[in-house]
Amino acid sequence: MSATLIAQIIDGKEASARLKDAVAAAVADLKAKHNIVPGLATVLVGEDPASQVYVASKNKTAHALGMNSRQITLPADAPEADVLALIQKLNADPDVHGILVQLPVPKHIDSFKVITTTSPSKDVDGLHPESAGRLVAGGEALVPCTPMGCVMMAKDVLGDLSGLHAVVVGRSNLVGKPVASLLLNENCTVTIAHSRTKDLAAVCRTADILVAAVGRKEMIRGDWIKPGATVIDVGINRETQADGKNKLFGDVHFAEASQVAKFITPVPGGVGLMTVACLMVNTLKACVTQNGITNVVVPMRLPPRK
Repeated sequence: MSATLIAQIIDGKEASARLKDAVAAAVADLKAKHNIVPGLATVLVGEDPASQVYVASKNKTAHALGMNSRQITLPADAPEADVLALIQKLNADPDVHGILVQLPVPKHIDSFKVITTTSPSKDVDGLHPESAGRLVAGGEALVPCTPMGCVMMAKDVLGDLSGLHAVVVGRSNLVGKPVASLLLNENCTVTIAHSRTKDLAAVCRTADILVAAVGRKEMIRGDWIKPGATVIDVGINRETQADGKNKLFGDVHFAEASQVAKFITPVPGGVGLMTVACLMVNTLKACVTQNGITNVVVPMRLPPRK
């Protein structure tokens, strides 16, 4: 293989900036026309350092885009009943349009109860069974943020996805299943592959669009990629280096895959940045829907580059 980079990088920083600019414009339009400001409530149970960083980033972004955002932190030993009661209180708060409980929660709390207690109309993570059912049925729903970002990035570089073969490696409720549904809604032919798929490498080689969401460092090698394919790497695998610092790796072997693919997302700097931007889209969409507003445009795809 040549050492020269062949693939074009799908820049998550640039893409998310375009999307956030569009959200900020829509938030300003909503306020000017209706004097309504979208409100996001984030709930953090415990003091997990990674979760604290994620929640702080979400709140900072919401404020930067003109939204209201507040973080509620509960101790790690908070009873499950207290967490569920807080969610019910937020469900009833008209100033809160989106609720996000940062997962994972401590083991004594049933995460499924957390998800199902959150009102589907405020479920900006898109994980409620009603949201998932609407997505599979092709209906209107709040969609999980990472899958939404994946499809936006693919459409941004490819345009119409109709007729393309998409292979999704991973079958989680958070990424694999919803991204497969979104791609089906874009008229792709979709294959869901996973750890028990026979000859996984051969299946991956059939993909015009390959979405990797398995949580295993560099599992997908360059010779698994169809020449000219678009590779969307959702993996975030942390590895402590000799100097004690953490380094992030994707599920795709970037150096090898970038010699074969036409487009590829890097890790870091790819899908992860779009996830937060899509959370802002969902918060705006939830606000507009709850208030029956039809004259404010919610950006559901990446705006054109300027």
